[in-house]
Amino acid sequence: MLYVPRHLASTLHRAMATFPAVLVTGARQTGKTTLLRNELGRTHRYVSLERPDVRLRADADPVAFLDENPPPVILDEVQYLPGLLPYIKERVDEDRRPGRWIMTGSQGFGLMRGVSESLAGRIAILTLDPMAVGEGSEEALPPSMDQLLERVFSDEPMVDGGPGAEVDLADWLLRGGYPEPRLNAEVDRQLWLSSYTQTYLERDVRDLTRIGDLGAFQRFLSLTASRTGTLVNLAELGREVGVSAPTARNWLSVLEASQVVFLLPPYHRSFGKRIRKSPKLYFLDCGLASYLMGLHHREAVLHGPSLGALMETAVVAEWVKAFRSRGERPELWFWRSSAGHEVDIVMERGGRLFGLEVKATATPTPGHASSLAQWLELSGARGALACRVPSPRTLRSGIRAVPWHLGW
Repeated sequence: MLYVPRHLASTLHRAMATFPAVLVTGARQTGKTTLLRNELGRTHRYVSLERPDVRLRADADPVAFLDENPPPVILDEVQYLPGLLPYIKERVDEDRRPGRWIMTGSQGFGLMRGVSESLAGRIAILTLDPMAVGEGSEEALPPSMDQLLERVFSDEPMVDGGPGAEVDLADWLLRGGYPEPRLNAEVDRQLWLSSYTQTYLERDVRDLTRIGDLGAFQRFLSLTASRTGTLVNLAELGREVGVSAPTARNWLSVLEASQVVFLLPPYHRSFGKRIRKSPKLYFLDCGLASYLMGLHHREAVLHGPSLGALMETAVVAEWVKAFRSRGERPELWFWRSSAGHEVDIVMERGGRLFGLEVKATATPTPGHASSLAQWLELSGARGALACRVPSPRTLRSGIRAVPWHLGW
């Protein structure tokens, strides 16, 4: 499969310039190994800890194993052997030259605990998510977050920004951003996602926590997908699956730790009166969400009742990926008033607020941004409406309609 440069690549090289060690985490099949082997294959040796024979040797004699594989080195799938991290710490402390120890791992409880205990202050932790719409474009370097925010929330009035990037919304919602089904049209989407789900259930879930009934957890996974874009209600989820609310909370933490879902918290400042305290739940890949919802055809996605939630999921995921690919924690919230007015995404940066409303329409009107306009009056923020327009255009005073994705 052709290598498509990822936005995280520039952040990886920046981290390698100052940190002795770098850990690239993320869900399975997001392209961590492909990224590192293509970006660092000429400078770093590669060792996979997924191979049982390599893992056994490393576990039996970690000192000899590290002697045999000196830096600069890529240690792939290090979550299989977190006990190796203290020995790496010793070698990092002996030689603090940057960019010598590069590791990958599916972000789990054990791995992150081991990293924080052994390599705190010595390691940069980066996250590779499924592909964003703009990845693979001709841009040499992705814009910074400040540049991206300025582009989306510009104050400059526009009538029509000209033709934008053509993105097939239905295809994106069905196939999602995992590199294999995204980049290879011959990959059977249903078969790939079915296999992915089974691999996730049988490997990652059991690695993260003790779940005896994988069938019940799979029902939980599907029910969670059907609620993407909605407020978290653990009691209701548990009741429908047949487990307690604490068990549902534990299972949701598994989905979050394995980078399957993202929890969007309510905005913490009061503009008017905010009554919602529960976070909203979003899948980080809309292709996986639509598959688990049983949606397999364009008509079912574009003309079904789930279009709004799936599109909102796609937009939130685009922004999460934008922050993480630049090495930043996603500073994202939502806002909802006691009267039911809601802003889907709230961002705060450098003391400035930005509000983004998401609508599935291709013909936005000022009425689509009425809640956003009210919030802008309360907060003094800058706002935009993300929808199915090909290019930015002014919608009403202070609010532009912009393409739903960030690849324009």
